[in-house]
Amino acid sequence: MVINFGAGPAKLPREVLLEVQKELVEYGSSGMSVMEMSHRGTTYVKLHEETLELARELLKVPDNYKILLMQGGGTGLFAAVAMNLIGRTGSADYLVTGSWSAKAAKEAAKFGKVNQVVPKPAKYTCVPDPKSWKLDPKASYLYYCDNETIEGVEFNFVPETNGVPLVVDMSSNIMSRPVDIKKFGVIFACAQKNIGPSGITLVIVREDLIGHQLPTTPTILDFSIVAKDNSINNTPPTFIIAVVGRVFAWIKRQGGLQKLYQDSLTKSNMIYAVVDGSKSFYYCPLEANVRSRMNVPFRIGGPSGNETLEKEFLKGAEQLGMQQLKGHRSVGGIRASLYNAVTIEEAESLRKYMLEFLAKNS
Repeated sequence: MVINFGAGPAKLPREVLLEVQKELVEYGSSGMSVMEMSHRGTTYVKLHEETLELARELLKVPDNYKILLMQGGGTGLFAAVAMNLIGRTGSADYLVTGSWSAKAAKEAAKFGKVNQVVPKPAKYTCVPDPKSWKLDPKASYLYYCDNETIEGVEFNFVPETNGVPLVVDMSSNIMSRPVDIKKFGVIFACAQKNIGPSGITLVIVREDLIGHQLPTTPTILDFSIVAKDNSINNTPPTFIIAVVGRVFAWIKRQGGLQKLYQDSLTKSNMIYAVVDGSKSFYYCPLEANVRSRMNVPFRIGGPSGNETLEKEFLKGAEQLGMQQLKGHRSVGGIRASLYNAVTIEEAESLRKYMLEFLAKNS
């Protein structure tokens, strides 16, 4: 049996995959696959609407927010956010706490002035104290990444902006805990972590922030056009959206976001407990209050890691069916991604293996 701890594209619920398999050739009574039907036909439009309605229900999205399904992934939204919002004042604040927010800031600088509110650290291991942030009250928005997939830094609070619109990338922790949508101007999340296959990005945008796009904004990235046409201005990835809808329905059956939040704490805490109890055999570089529930990074043999031990660990894990545990190439080490579809039992299997490997090598 394979246990997929990949950071993305990541594991999908087996229950959902079996549902998709059953309807792959013929969706409902349509006589055709979702991949074959018109994106403007009655059957697909109903499926599309149901997916959006489930997203609104699960996240408790207020009526004054539009929910969009956009293409281009997180990288596309790095540009889309700036092109749609930075023109309001010509500048934006970026709180960089990891690789993905750094990439977003670099992309935004193509379209306006970017103010990085904290200095770049040697390594991303914390969220700097808000008292040290240098915020611009005239910024078009403040941008941050709620969970840095590579480094494993996750915010445990929502930044205060004193009225400046707050933009957040929740790609790797969306639908893993309740969110107060009203605190944000824009939330976006690419699908391939918690909500479906790669190829679609969920965007939630407050209505008053729509309509400020730069004149050069491409149609496919223009929030106003995508919202007006209900995310069907061009042909959407219909099959992917169908799978996302199935995942949303699965989340609802699990008990919703509060249940998944509790599960995420159970899974991540059991892995961090092994790390902390290993007398530095396992080492996590992160400050304790920002340790991600979704992506648990650690080294073996100390802060710099022992590559021989780490390779042995990965080889042994693969022999037990535990796949994609290798850390990101930019930081090395081990990374266990514990998204919604990863079960508590699967996390327990990793915990058990970590303890056995510790006992063998300490």
